[in-house]
Formats: sequence, structure tokens, C-alpha cells
Amino acid sequence: MPPAMATLTTTSPPLLLLSIILFLLADAAATADAVRFDYATLTLATLKLLGDAHLNNNTIRLTRDLPVPTSAAGRALYAAPVRLLAGFSTSFAFTVTTLNRGSVGGGLAFVVAPDAASVGDGGAFIGLDPAADVAVEFDTLMDLQFGDVNGNHVGVDLGSMVSVAAADLDLAGVELTSGRTVYAWIEYAPGKAMDVFVSYSAKRPPAPVLSATVDLAGYVKEQAFVGFSASTQGSTEIHAIEWWSFSTPSPPSPAPSKPPPVSAVAPPPARVLDPTLPSTPQLPGITPPATPATVSAPPTSSVTAASAPAISVARNNAKTPHPPPQGAVAGAATAGAVVAASFAGFALWALARRAKARKRDAMAVATKRDNVASAAAMARSPREFSYKELSAATRGFDASRVIGNGAFGVVYKGIVPDTGAMVAVKRCTNANADGAQARAEFLSELSIIAGLRHRNLLRLQGWCYEKGEILLVYDYMRNGSLDRTLFDASSPALPWRHRHEILAGVASALAYLHHECDRRVIHRDVKSSNVMLDESYRARLGDFGLARQAEHGASPDATAAAGTMGYLAPEYMLTGRATEATDVFSFGALVLEVACGRRPIGTEGRCNNLVEWVWSLHGEARVLDAVDPRLGGEYDEGEMRRVLLVGLVCSSPEPERRPGMRAVVQMLSGEADPPFVPAARPSMSFSANHQLLLSLQDSVSDYNALGLNLSDEDSSSDSLSSSSLTSTLRKGGHDIGFSSTAGGDAR
Repeated sequence: MPPAMATLTTTSPPLLLLSIILFLLADAAATADAVRFDYATLTLATLKLLGDAHLNNNTIRLTRDLPVPTSAAGRALYAAPVRLLAGFSTSFAFTVTTLNRGSVGGGLAFVVAPDAASVGDGGAFIGLDPAADVAVEFDTLMDLQFGDVNGNHVGVDLGSMVSVAAADLDLAGVELTSGRTVYAWIEYAPGKAMDVFVSYSAKRPPAPVLSATVDLAGYVKEQAFVGFSASTQGSTEIHAIEWWSFSTPSPPSPAPSKPPPVSAVAPPPARVLDPTLPSTPQLPGITPPATPATVSAPPTSSVTAASAPAISVARNNAKTPHPPPQGAVAGAATAGAVVAASFAGFALWALARRAKARKRDAMAVATKRDNVASAAAMARSPREFSYKELSAATRGFDASRVIGNGAFGVVYKGIVPDTGAMVAVKRCTNANADGAQARAEFLSELSIIAGLRHRNLLRLQGWCYEKGEILLVYDYMRNGSLDRTLFDASSPALPWRHRHEILAGVASALAYLHHECDRRVIHRDVKSSNVMLDESYRARLGDFGLARQAEHGASPDATAAAGTMGYLAPEYMLTGRATEATDVFSFGALVLEVACGRRPIGTEGRCNNLVEWVWSLHGEARVLDAVDPRLGGEYDEGEMRRVLLVGLVCSSPEPERRPGMRAVVQMLSGEADPPFVPAARPSMSFSANHQLLLSLQDSVSDYNALGLNLSDEDSSSDSLSSSSLTSTLRKGGHDIGFSSTAGGDAR
């Protein structure tokens, strides 16, 4: 055969299958030792928790939350050993907080350990075994015995607590004990360097804060365990891992086995042709075009008309195809043209119909998206997320990621894949009949909060409208909601200093909403479960699903009363008209709840109404007896008395007696004294509030139309007079036929 002629080989099916399997196995073996995981894929089964390490609120806590100083240690490791000598890359986010700002000491470390069964020493050793572990330490206390540069540094430890290299984090503008989330990246390339990056931002800095030339071969076994270690050094430090990603490169594979020939896995390419030989049988009357010396191979997934005869010739050199009759060719061509034309016409019709349907659907979606986009246009920073991004961030909205429930929505903890930033994703429940209302509430929340900027308001990061769902993305608050922190019996009592700062923060946020916005905002659902706490226990008021905007000085429209029993002002429950005063009443209930450690409506003691109980103690000159006993008397009595009186005056049954939120801010800060609070709780009076009385009279017909009877005396009547309604309200609204359960929603 001339050299220019290509030989064509064939492979039997069993041999073809065997070749493919061997090729895939060889490729898989090359990457078998590579490890890759992140926090979203970690479970309790893949973690090894030792010492004081435990899981809390979707974070890894390495040390216990104890109000008294201790010296203990904890360790969390990936349960399976990994190969590290080829290099590794890891990134994580952590926080170091303390219940007592003057009590610091210890720190945490990324650790490489020879086993997953032991915890190192506490105190200054950060839970490390100095003789066996390799670590990158984040030290919060200067230990002269180890030659530490200061009490805020990062160092590389190789079988010793004396770091081979260290860097002052003050130069990077990072304070480990600030309570803020710290992001770290560690990259190790064998024979080159170990680079450590540290930042408050989820975006890696361009330059490392520490770069050390190290070789782990003399300190680490072929397989070792990776994770984190921490200790308290006579302090109340709390060390939490919020996010973790880890990967090792694929080891260099040996000389790869020869892959199967192309002909074994795909139709053979066209042959390299000898220009002197015909490439295909020539049809009578048809002059073939000039053929180049080499014909490029067609795609492996198709067989061209030119290559098909060539394959036939190669498979059976003894047979030469005979040209078909010209009539048959013409008939076949005509029939083919008719079929092709019919198919093309049908395809064009189908495509046109599909395009029209898509356009119609796109217009419908665009209309809904425009509603959301127009609301978000008010904002300067919120971005639009894709549904795919948020689904990946929440592991497909997995139930294990649920961190709370808001108005018409479930809140998930999420980790944005491209940045590693932690977020809270609020997802509309879309519950059948309430679907339209839920969408309206979410649009309300987006349009309101997108334009608000205050340090004590929960920040909106972005939004998404896809697949008929609306999702809102907020800053993630590591300490959850205020009500969980207050009433979690398994955690230490929230110190009074934090409680007072929380109340001052919420008051400042409400003053901003009522008086400092271009259009005043009535929140309508101020309660402890809607107050979120960041890593420093700073209050962030959220959940604007029930909020309403109005021009300053304008009379609010009446709506169905919405909110939570115990926080609702009596006039709001009857008129449906929310004002600044109704928010002030809710804030008063919140103040008493935080100071007393009791819910506004509960079963504790002889009185299940918190406001009435505190007011009765005030009348007996024993108001401090209402203070939360879990505080153990650790508070300033003068400040506590002031706070309780602010709570009572804000909870007055008469709206006109309640102070404005600007005045409340001054009272809580000590800049102004609270007004006189009578010993007996006043009854409701409308003599000085004719507008409210008119509102009540206007509301009577609405209640009668619904068949509601608000007093026992009128239960047999089809109508209710304004005088009987006023009489009911003079009693404080307690005869109103509303069911009240602890914390239940009146919706």
C-alpha cells in the first residue's frame, strides 16, 4: 500500500468496551488522592469533634460559651486523613468573641495532626501538641516564653510553639478579638512557600500577610488530619469557625497508558488520499470537484457522505458499488426534496409558535420582574442574585439550613459560592391561597428596606425573582434573633450591658424610621424575634413584611390588624390604623421583655400580661422586683429603673401619653428623664382624641358587617354602638374577643 494511503482498522465490541474502561480507570487513578470539600458539604459524620468543640447555630464552636474564665481546649478535624505533601489550599472564616471584653487569651489555629483522637494542651498551647502538630496559629495573647511578637499575630509552627515565622496583624488592620468575622487563606506549595492571607473582607487580598519558606516533608506523615484547634487561656474567649474550604491538587500521574485509537470510540476519519486515485465512485455525468491532497477529518460524531463509501471500500475491497440508474436518482432526489420542504415548513411553524409562547411568557415574567426591579431601583447597593446561586448557597434550601421564620417566609443560612460570604436568604412560602399576599408582602419589604440606611437596620444585600419565587438576601447575623438569645436556657444569660445597648439600638432605628426618612415608615411588627444580633450583639431591626410608608403628617390608611399579640396597641387592634404610637407601644413591650426576661404574654406567675404585672409592682414601689433573676443583680439599679419606667410609659393604653421615639432615645441614653408614670395603669380615654373616636365609629360598621360582637352585652344584637365600643375600650381592651396565645400572630 502506498504511504499516502491510510489503513483502516476495526475493533470488536468487547475489545472496544475494555479499552474504554481501562482508559477511564487510568484517568480516575490519577485523581484518586485529590481531596476537595467545603463547609456546605460537611456533616457531623465527616467531622471529628474533640474536647470542648461542638456545633452551635450552624457554626463549629471550638470552645464553650462560659461566663467565667477557664483554661480549656477543643479541636475539630476532618474525619478522614488526607495527603498534604503535594500541597494544599484552604480558606476559612472565624470569629473570636468574649463575654467579658477584658478577658482575652488563647486563640485558634489551623492544625495538621498525625491522629484524630487527642487534644493538645489548653492555655497558651492553643490546644496543640507542640511535638507532633504543624499549625498556623492566630494568637490573641502574647506569651514571652514562646517569643510571640504581640497579642495579635499569625505564626507558622513546625513541631514547636515557637513560630518559625510570624506577622503582626495590626499591620494588616485586623484585630482578632474585635468580634468581627475574619477571613483567612493558607496556600502551601512544597519546596516553595506557605502563604497566609488575612482580611475582614471575603475577597482575598492581593498580597499575603505572612510568607514562610517551609518544607513539611520532615514534619508531616504521608497522611495526616486537618482541622482547627483553640483554647481559652484563663479567659472567656469563644472561637467559632463560620466557613471552611479545603483542597489538595491531583498528584502527577505516571506515564499515561495509550488511549484507545480514535476508530475504537468513534467513526473513522476520512482517509489520507493519493491524488492519483479516485476517492469515491464517480456517478455518470457528474464531474467531481478538485480534491486536495488531504481531506480534514469530519467531527467524530458524524459520518459524511464522502467518508461513507470509503468505509465500504475499506471493509470489502472485493466489492465495487454499481452506480444506480439515473431515474432512481432523480426520483429519490425529488422525494427527498418534498420531504425536506415539508419538514422545514413544519419546523418553521413549530419554531414560530414556540417563539410566540416564549415571548408571551417573557412579557408576563418581565412585568413581575419590573415590579421587583422598580422597588430595588431605589437602592444603591442591593444586587440581583440568580436562583441557581441562592439554591447552591443554601444547599438546595435544605431544612438543616433553616435559621428562622419571618412574615410569610422561611429564612435560610447561605454561603455565596463565588465569594464565600455568609448571608441570610428569606424565601417566600407561596402557600396556596396566601401566595398573592405573600408576594405583595415581599414587594413591600423590598421597596421599603432597599432605600433605608441605618446601622441598626438589617442590611439588604440583594434579591431574586425566578421560578415564581421572590427571595431576599440579608447580612447574616451570627447570634441569631433576640428572643432566642433571651430565652435559650442552655446558654448563659445575656448580660445587662448587651441588653441595654440592644434596646438603645432598636430605639435609634425606630426614630430613624419615624422621623428621619423622606417618607416615614411604620414597622407594625416590632418584637424580639424581629431583632437580629450580629457578632458583637449589636441590634439589627428586620422583617419589614408588614411595614407601611406614609407621608409625614398624613393620616394612615386603615388595614386589617396584623402583628403579634402582646405587642399590639389596643387602638390598633380595633381601628387597623398603624401610627408611630403603635410602634412605640410595641417597643414598650419589647423593653419590658428584655429587662424582665419574660414574654409579653405568658403563663409565668399570677399574671400572664407582662405590662400589667410590671405596672402593679411599680404601684407597690417594687418595680425592680420585675428584673430578670438570671442577671444575678449585675446591673446598675438607677439605669434599670429608668429602663423599666420607659417601658411602662411607652406601654400606656392612651396613645397621646406615649413619647416619640426621639424622646425615647434620649431617655435611654440618660439625656432626658422619663415622664411621670402613675402608680395605677390608666384606662383608655378618648376625650382628648376625637380623631381616634371618629376612626372607631367608622370601624363599627366594618365589624358588624363581619358579624363580630365585641361585648357580651351586645352578643344578641346585630349592631354595635360606638358608646358600647368606647365602654369596652375604657376597660383597657380586655373584653375584646381576640384569642391571645404566647407569641401568637394576629393575622
